[in-house]
Order: sequence, then C-alpha cells, then structure tokens
Amino acid sequence: MYLEGSDQHRGWFHSSLLTGCAIDGHAPYRSLLTHGFAVDGAGRKMSKSLGNVVVPQEVTGKLGAEVLRLWVAATDYSGELSISDEILKRVVESYRRIRNTLRFLLANTADFDPAKDMLPVADWLEIDRYALALARRLQEQVTADYGRYEFHRVVQALQGFCSEELGAFYLDILKDRLYTTGTDSKPRRAAQSALWHILQTLIRLMAPVLSFTAEEIWQVLTKNPEDSVMLATWHAQPEQAEESALVTRWQQIREVRAEVSKVLEELRVAGRIGSSLQAEVEIRASGSKYELLASLGNDLRLVLICSKATLVKVDDSAAEGIAAAPSPHAKCPRCWHWREDVGANAGHPELCGRCDANLHAEGEP
Repeated sequence: MYLEGSDQHRGWFHSSLLTGCAIDGHAPYRSLLTHGFAVDGAGRKMSKSLGNVVVPQEVTGKLGAEVLRLWVAATDYSGELSISDEILKRVVESYRRIRNTLRFLLANTADFDPAKDMLPVADWLEIDRYALALARRLQEQVTADYGRYEFHRVVQALQGFCSEELGAFYLDILKDRLYTTGTDSKPRRAAQSALWHILQTLIRLMAPVLSFTAEEIWQVLTKNPEDSVMLATWHAQPEQAEESALVTRWQQIREVRAEVSKVLEELRVAGRIGSSLQAEVEIRASGSKYELLASLGNDLRLVLICSKATLVKVDDSAAEGIAAAPSPHAKCPRCWHWREDVGANAGHPELCGRCDANLHAEGEP
C-alpha cells in the first residue's frame, strides 16, 4: 500500500506509477490510499502564527492515547480532518459510552464460567437470541468496513451498537433478569451466555481501533499475560436457524415498545409516575400485531419495562391504541416492580411473590 496525503496525486503517487510501469511493467503498489489534512474546528489550516495547532502529545497527556486513536478512526479521512477541544470532548463522550458498556458486560459475566455455565442457544430466551443476531450483523458490517478501510464507519457501528442496541434496548431490559432471578437460574445463565458472546465479539472488533482498551479487557478475561487480543481472530458465534425472521420479528416488537415509551414519557412529564416501572400499560391491538405481542406472554411487561401489561384484542386497526396509568399497588424494594402481591407472603412481607420465589423457592421458569 502507498499511503500519503491527497497532495501526492500528481507527486509521489504519479511519479512512482510512471517509473514502476516503465521499469517493471506494473504499478509499484497493490493499493493506494490518500487522506486529507488536519485542520482546526473552523476548517482552517493549522499554523503557529494562528495559534490553532493541536499537539498530539498534549492530547494524549490530557485525555489519553485511546481518545486520540478514536478521533483518528472516527474521522472520515477522505476529506480534511477537523480537530478542536470541542470535537475532542465529543470523542471523550463516545469513548466513555463504549467503555461503560464493556464494563457492564464484564461486571455481569464476572461469575460466569463458559466451560460449565454456558447454555446452548436453544435454551436461551428469544430476546437473547435476537441480541446475538444483532452482534453477528455488527461483525459482518464491521468486517466489510475494515476491508474497505472505512474506519469511521466501524466507529459509528460500534457506537450505535453500544448505545442503541445494547444500552437503550437489550441491556435496559436485561437488568431485571440479571439482578432479580437466582444466581444459577436458567434465565440468568441464558442472559450471561448471550452477554459472553457479545463481549467476545466486541473486544475483537474494537481491537484495531481501541487497542489499549481491548488489551486491558482481554487480560482481565484470560488472566494470561502471555496472551493478547492481537493474536485472536474474529469471534466464532453460534449458528441460529431463521435468524432473519427473528430480527424482523423483534424490529416490529421494538416499534411497539417505542410507541409505549412515548406514552410513558407523557406520564413522567406530567409528574404522574417516576420510573416506567411505576406504570401499568394497556395495549389494544388487532390481527398480526396482537398475535405478535401475545406470543410474548408475561414477558411483554418486561420488554416494555412496566409493572403490568394488559393486551386487549380488537377487531380492526382503527380501534388500536395504548393507554397507561400509575400502578395502584405497592413497590417491591428488591425488583422495584409495583405489584399487587407485595406483602402477600407473611414470611417475607416486604417482597413481591416473584422475588420471594426467586430467593426462597425454585424461582421463575
């Protein structure tokens, strides 16, 4: 590869091409990549006289090398590369979002040994299999972006996956199962199985861009100073049947969830509820939409993150709608759900029936 700035199109690139073809009969390079130049936030060329020079050593000393690496990777180098304190602040936020997501994955797989705790994919909950399908698609997309040297698309994909697919959806729903079900229960181990595969996928995908962070996590996982993430290939994810249909199905469920979230936000703004768990939701649906939501059963309320979800079948789409109201019941201090069975068990009057079963009985299936 020949790598240089865009000013060499008629310079080194061109003269090398002519010389190589004349002497050897072919170009002296297999691939050629050109990039723009670093400019300040206003698009001006950096110069000492203007006082707008950003010194790399100062950035790494203040923010760390990873932030500078992430800025380089996140910037579309086909044009000029803008850098300023304000731009770097946004990069810091992006890095923090990715790092916090990885910390969550590490923390919630800390007691998970894949050799003995891993469940086969067939035993996972459907939402876990959906999250794995999203991780597979991320890996396919990032692999293609790396192959085209489009690193800014890699960073966009990683950021979007951490913030939207994981943070705003899957992990948000998963917290209840991770924190309230039994430590060795099948629901929790299924969640951890999915998280382990997602973590393994993310570490490898980010390694070329966030090398130090990936290596730091790899050492925590392997506990082998002789090993390195740089010696690993992409993660081999377990195969799933009808994965495309699974993704389509959950995209439709997420559309309904987004509609419910808007209704709950209106309640929150009006001061009628604090968190979404304080609400009870009623969804009126017809046809395939009703069948889709009904297939979730009792898990519908967990997907919507509310304490109760009632699904009502109507005859046509004109009668469809969503309503929500504050729960009239007491709040369980353990799972934070507002349930009518809080205090029903005399032995543990502070708990709801679900938490009591998870703690002192066989727990949820």
